[in-house]
Amino acid sequence: MKIYIYGAGSIGCYLGGKLAASGSDVTFITRPRIYEELSHFGLELTDYLGKNIKLAPNVLKLTTDPKQVADAEVIFICVKSTATEQAANELKTYLGSKTPLIISFQNGLSNVPILKNILQGQTVLEGMVPFNVAALGKGHFHQGTSGTLSVKQYPTQYLLGNMFKKAELEIVFEEDMLAIQWAKLLLNLNNSINALSKLPLKEQLSTRAYRQCVAMAQQETLELLDYAQIQTAKLTAIPTHWIPKILSLPNPVFKLLSRKMLEIDPLARSSMQDDLIAGRATEVDWINGEVLKLAEQCGRRAPINERLIQLIKQAEKSPKAFAMRADVLKAQLESVANSEMY
Repeated sequence: MKIYIYGAGSIGCYLGGKLAASGSDVTFITRPRIYEELSHFGLELTDYLGKNIKLAPNVLKLTTDPKQVADAEVIFICVKSTATEQAANELKTYLGSKTPLIISFQNGLSNVPILKNILQGQTVLEGMVPFNVAALGKGHFHQGTSGTLSVKQYPTQYLLGNMFKKAELEIVFEEDMLAIQWAKLLLNLNNSINALSKLPLKEQLSTRAYRQCVAMAQQETLELLDYAQIQTAKLTAIPTHWIPKILSLPNPVFKLLSRKMLEIDPLARSSMQDDLIAGRATEVDWINGEVLKLAEQCGRRAPINERLIQLIKQAEKSPKAFAMRADVLKAQLESVANSEMY
């Protein structure tokens, strides 16, 4: 199958690179900056287990021309959520009457509805990437955490499953992707806090006050999900509703229990932190913003997630001076939570 990576950033380069290295026919549709980087350095893929894959520039199929997607049999949408509508309109123009399989490997819950609304008549499926991929420069992309990919079930899923298995990418096909997406989003609520900390994930999560900030955002979200009667899947060894409590535990106890939750290496950091450092718009509206949408649907508010969005928006305006100490961030979140109670 001819696979096209539409939006070859960190996730797109990592997934596409693993598939290409195992013999799949993969074309990367990239921005000019990534095109130049990969054309010069090729791809280097590493992970937290010590694996290393290198692909020379001459073996990569690279293009900056989205029109070439008309040749695709499978398309992975890996653009930032801010570019979903633009990508959908481009695909509508270039695909014409062709109907490839389209899978969104993006953050949040709103991307597939946007794609389906614009790409009517196309097969668009939800996908979920649970692990973190950091762009380390010179074509080097590093998987810093563990996790198994998820995709919505469809009739010929075994074809894609076989390719992913050959590429040593664990994948499962799920009937209820909404439960999977909300479970992933709960974990992604740490992205804004990690970005504001300006620390690697492992170092940030070793600080109890930062973890308590994550726990507050997660607990607020879980209460809304319970109110809306929305189920969440179990993505880690720890049940979803236990995670905020475990995050709030003292450091020695958390260190013991967290080994069962997620494997993280010292290089991992959130994509939101990468975006802030690079001066790019973040996906906070597609992560914490999804919580605000749910709160509005329930006729309630989500002040903690609302405040995190405000802080990220402020940081986007001054990316060189956005780092917040754990105690300062915790105090701000506790303040808005308490003011909402009275």
